[in-house]
Amino acid sequence: QVQLVESGGGLVQAGGSLRLSCAASGRTFRNLNWGWFRQDSGKERQFVASARWNVPNTYYVDSVKGRFTITRDNAENTVSLQMNNLKPEDTAVYYCAADRMRWGRGPYEYWGQGTQVTVSA
Repeated sequence: QVQLVESGGGLVQAGGSLRLSCAASGRTFRNLNWGWFRQDSGKERQFVASARWNVPNTYYVDSVKGRFTITRDNAENTVSLQMNNLKPEDTAVYYCAADRMRWGRGPYEYWGQGTQVTVSA
């Protein structure tokens, strides 16, 4: 079983930056594909970004392109999401996800517990 733990959420003013991290523990694999998702209250969970374990390509939802950067470390079984120029509409609970086979929008087998990101206007 793989456990994912996120960290790095918080409150930031519009235009600011935050860096989210997610670490896998337990029965870990070096070939994990990663995803970041977010969910604001009353809304459906939204795909944000994804990285595959064996290629440098990364994928983003259009609304975060140019502002967010996903980075994975296969050796450490970690993934991060650097978020710059944050906007109030980025406010949500952010979840990391991992899967050995699937990537992009998933579905993913493993999920973290989520970390709150709040962007004030």
